[in-house]
Amino acid sequence: MPIVLNTVINQTMTIIKNFAKFYIFLDLVVIVVCIALDNYLWLLNTQVAFISAMAITIGSFLGYQRNIQKRVENINPSDTSSFEPRDKIDEIDDPYDLYGEINEQQEFSASEIKTIIQEEKKKVKQNSFKNTIFSATGFASLYRLAGYALLIFGFFALNNNGLLHVFSYLIGLFIVTMATLMINISSKSKADQ
Repeated sequence: MPIVLNTVINQTMTIIKNFAKFYIFLDLVVIVVCIALDNYLWLLNTQVAFISAMAITIGSFLGYQRNIQKRVENINPSDTSSFEPRDKIDEIDDPYDLYGEINEQQEFSASEIKTIIQEEKKKVKQNSFKNTIFSATGFASLYRLAGYALLIFGFFALNNNGLLHVFSYLIGLFIVTMATLMINISSKSKADQ
């Protein structure tokens, strides 16, 4: 079990490092452009927004990483039924495995089939609620909330001191968003090849 957990942690840290490198590169481009244009108001606004957005993003990664670690720790290694791979076509044709090996051995009446379907629907509803509860720790993590607090504090600090330039502040926020979008698009195109 620790090997799986270490693998997950190492993969997550590698992803965070790759994202951070690209974020910092884009931020350096913005810094150079602001200094070259001798516009320090833009520089201040973009950097306050960038640092806030980075804090939120890193907080999200850390919150979800902790969530994944807890789930991996709770996996029972003796239960191998959930680890058996199914054929992709079989997953599409039979997403609830109603025609699996266990169910092929006996015939069901119409009322039994209805009962099975109702039980499976209850399981799906319970699992979706359970997943929501487990994910709540990821999207409501202390790190992420601290990032949002920093975002709000930075915005009001700039506004109260008469230094807020909304357009440059939004550019600073969108550096992280656009970098994430570009990395995801490039990784999908690499995966498709």
